[in-house]
Amino acid sequence: MDISKKRTLELARFTIQCSADAIIFHDCHGIILKANDSACRQLGYTEEELIGLTIQDIDPDSNKKTWAKFWKELQKEKSIAFEAQNQTKSMSIIPVEVTVNFVEFDGREYAVSFSRDISARKEIEEEKEKAFKEICRLREQLEIEKEYLYEEVIELQAFGDIVGKSPALETILRQIEMVAPTDASSLITGESGTGKELIAHEIHRRSPRKKHTMVRVNCASIPRELYESEFFGHIKGAFTGAVRDRVGRFELANQGTLFLDEIGEIPLDLQSKLLRVLQEGTFERVGDERTRNVDVRIIAASNRDLKVEVERGNFREDLFYRLNVFPIDVPSLRKRKDDIPLLAAHFLKLAAKKFKTQDPQLSKANVFQLINYDWPGNVRELQNIIERSVIISQQGKLKFDLPKNRSDKKTVIDNEWDKNKKILSFEEIRILDQENILNALKKTGWKVFGQDGAALLLGTPPTTLLSRMKKLNIRKPHYP
Repeated sequence: MDISKKRTLELARFTIQCSADAIIFHDCHGIILKANDSACRQLGYTEEELIGLTIQDIDPDSNKKTWAKFWKELQKEKSIAFEAQNQTKSMSIIPVEVTVNFVEFDGREYAVSFSRDISARKEIEEEKEKAFKEICRLREQLEIEKEYLYEEVIELQAFGDIVGKSPALETILRQIEMVAPTDASSLITGESGTGKELIAHEIHRRSPRKKHTMVRVNCASIPRELYESEFFGHIKGAFTGAVRDRVGRFELANQGTLFLDEIGEIPLDLQSKLLRVLQEGTFERVGDERTRNVDVRIIAASNRDLKVEVERGNFREDLFYRLNVFPIDVPSLRKRKDDIPLLAAHFLKLAAKKFKTQDPQLSKANVFQLINYDWPGNVRELQNIIERSVIISQQGKLKFDLPKNRSDKKTVIDNEWDKNKKILSFEEIRILDQENILNALKKTGWKVFGQDGAALLLGTPPTTLLSRMKKLNIRKPHYP
């Protein structure tokens, strides 16, 4: 052989051996015939150990069936590039980028593969993917917060600010000033429509957590099977319909305030899970084993007497005391008559702006009529009455279409209760509740929502009424 050709061949061999890429020569059956130093270092074998092995020994995804298909494609394309995984002598897996070239020599078919370790690149891609998922999670959480906040703003605009000057309201404002700067749990009690949620918002607004979200949960409107998902969230595939991960209300309210409205509606067997997150600050999403930490201030509200519910066995005593650190009782509107003129004037301005009409004026007769009504639906009913009067009134003259006053009837019932002190059984209470709801539904033609609906007549939120109807198995009759 010519000396120059010999040196050229040595240079070629030297270049192959020193190449940073792992180079492997193999035949049409995948049997390894030659490997360079990089291939030996990458796979952890000596060259002698590698020679005689097959591609299936170093590629866990390759087998005889896939190899036959691959070789047929290589014969056609002459060169194929792809990503794969190589298995080392120590059984570890490394990601590689491979290019395989088809070679014909002396009437036989061979292939030479060039592979490069892409572990570092894969780690960077995984970090980017994690970062992207985190961005998507934060964006989703931001969208949920935005939706929640939008709902809260709409409700607050509809309900108005804390308005009034009665001694009862001044007492509540002093209580808010005392408890707001702390992290103490508060239990706000009072009849439906008295403004318990507004009190909760005011506590949050004056607290150190005001820069974070206040998230509201209406416990009466959540289906029993979705309580855990609503409170704690779930992961994709946790149950039928869970098509993606979902953030729960506790996680959403982290560093902020969680307002549990109508907390007395939570089923007894689920109250222990709520108590755990209140005491320990930890929870797991439905279907997930990962324990998450959360820092949330709890404000709860109920139109029930939870002490009575505890005695009846419907509410956990330990959960009651965990919530009732700082109780606030919101009096009914009939007990704060001094606030009615101020509230009416406030709602008139809001209604005029909402319906784009001129500000109507309250007459003395209007005020007298409002003060002498007993307001079973409290402030919420007052707002609805005001809005309806703005719609139907003409030429600025207000006309209040108030239902028949029930204050006299209520006084008789209260006096009889004080006189007899009769304690009703659970079944008697259930029957009375059922009959009362049925009477209201029949009177309103089984209409639940709206100005002339049964919910307004009963002075309760429509969602609460629907929940009670479900529990009492009250259904609209179907006539032939």
